[in-house]
Amino acid sequence: MGARGIHIASERGQAAVEFALIAPVLIILVLGVIQIGIAFNHYLTITDAARAGARTAIVARFTGINSGDVQTAVQNAASSLDQSQLKVTADDPTDPTWTKAGTDIVVTVTYPYSINLLGLVVASGNLTSTMTEPLE
Repeated sequence: MGARGIHIASERGQAAVEFALIAPVLIILVLGVIQIGIAFNHYLTITDAARAGARTAIVARFTGINSGDVQTAVQNAASSLDQSQLKVTADDPTDPTWTKAGTDIVVTVTYPYSINLLGLVVASGNLTSTMTEPLE
């Protein structure tokens, strides 16, 4: 019997087999994109929170705001994140009392991230955003 003697009776189910081979890779790819999107959303949230904290801090000379008030403003702006993991620092390296106009107040917000696919951690670390504003 030659090559012409073998007949495939049906190709039914071929698409299902191909899909079964490709589906795990496709699912992992989609889950990775979702995890990266979540991490990027968290980064945008802490950037906005750092900006809100810096805006609160720049009027400290007139309103008596301190670093605790700045931390509260950051936490309010990042209310969708886990507050216990949100780290906030607000300081003025040249004027720790926040009384000299024109000096820069630096607000830094840090939040951990972890990208895991099916229980395997692919990447992890800290997202950090820093805003610097001059004291009014």
